[in-house]
Amino acid sequence: MRSRSRSRDREDDSRGFNAPTSRPHDQHSSGSLPIFSATPTQTPQIPAALSSILAAQQAAQTKVNRELFVGNTPPGTSEMLLLQFLNGAMRRIKLCAEDASPILQCRVNAKFAFVECASQQDANLVLNLNGIPFLGASLKVSRPSKYTGPFVPTKTWQEMTGTTGMAGIENSEDKINRELFIGNTTPEMTEQMLKDFLGKAMEQVGLAEAPGNPITACRVSGKFAFVELRNVKEAAKALNLNNIPYLGAMLRVGRPSKYTGPITEHGNWEDILAKYMSGELQLPSQGESQTTTNNSSEVSQVPTSSVVELKNMVTAKDLESNEDYEEILEDTKDECGQFGSLKSVVIPRSGEDGSLSNTEARSIFLSYVSPDDAATAIKALAGRTFDGRKVEATYFSEEKFAKKEYFS
Repeated sequence: MRSRSRSRDREDDSRGFNAPTSRPHDQHSSGSLPIFSATPTQTPQIPAALSSILAAQQAAQTKVNRELFVGNTPPGTSEMLLLQFLNGAMRRIKLCAEDASPILQCRVNAKFAFVECASQQDANLVLNLNGIPFLGASLKVSRPSKYTGPFVPTKTWQEMTGTTGMAGIENSEDKINRELFIGNTTPEMTEQMLKDFLGKAMEQVGLAEAPGNPITACRVSGKFAFVELRNVKEAAKALNLNNIPYLGAMLRVGRPSKYTGPITEHGNWEDILAKYMSGELQLPSQGESQTTTNNSSEVSQVPTSSVVELKNMVTAKDLESNEDYEEILEDTKDECGQFGSLKSVVIPRSGEDGSLSNTEARSIFLSYVSPDDAATAIKALAGRTFDGRKVEATYFSEEKFAKKEYFS
């Protein structure tokens, strides 16, 4: 009985499995839908909306591949002038036909521009214009930051023409080695402020290889930024700016994540500042051949006082209002308190010195706990501007400060 039952079950299962294919008309008779098997010729269809999106994305990426960044453009550069100049340069070194214009469009901003080429191959060739002289400047031609395509080996304009270029121009493939990440920035820090501050700091402690600001470009993004140095060596030296205080924050300076070069040994800002103050680190102009006059000028900045005088900060007119006076006083305490232990801030007001008019700049005096704190403040405040005036930070006599002899 058990054997026959199992046999019957198998027969029923077999009939049930084969029934739909062997007798399709039974399904119609019972009211159920017929079963159709997919044929090899049927393919899934992409919705029209999705197809349009994919096409738009592909077109956008193609445009990025045809677009180039042109940096260091002189002020007042017109789009038509730059467009004609670059196309003419391409024809001159025979990177295109004599009657061709591989660059189609150009849009110019304050200190840089973007150009759009006819094809990606044209864009690859235009990269060889990097370093070309233009109206007294050397243009920097490179891929925009949003480019994600493959690296294309190129030459500079000087290599293409066999001429000598301006100092600081290197092959575009070295850009990543000249770029640094700046972390812990605050919203009030602009690109120009960071460029000027960090560049000035490098010049003051001898980290710059040549005169002028070693930082050629800066771009800010939220709570971080990227700066570009003139050359690889200065980029390595700029790593020593790590932990430099600025506007109440300690800036983090390091290599960007895409850097793949060797590890560079470096110190922090406090290490470099200590070496500079001890004389271990010297400015490029401080060699054995420097004159006694230069020596005496440097000796005058040895930290022998804990009081700092900030010249050209305010005028007597700025201090007439009690509200303005208190605001300037509090701002100065907040700003200068980050450089060390600040004991007091003194801002002499109108009437304390009859020899000065209301429009002449007055000084602000900072009293720190130690000369080392005063030295840190002087280094950090050097080169700053206030209300369009360049501030000068120098040591002030502790004795005169105690006697309130601010103008003698």
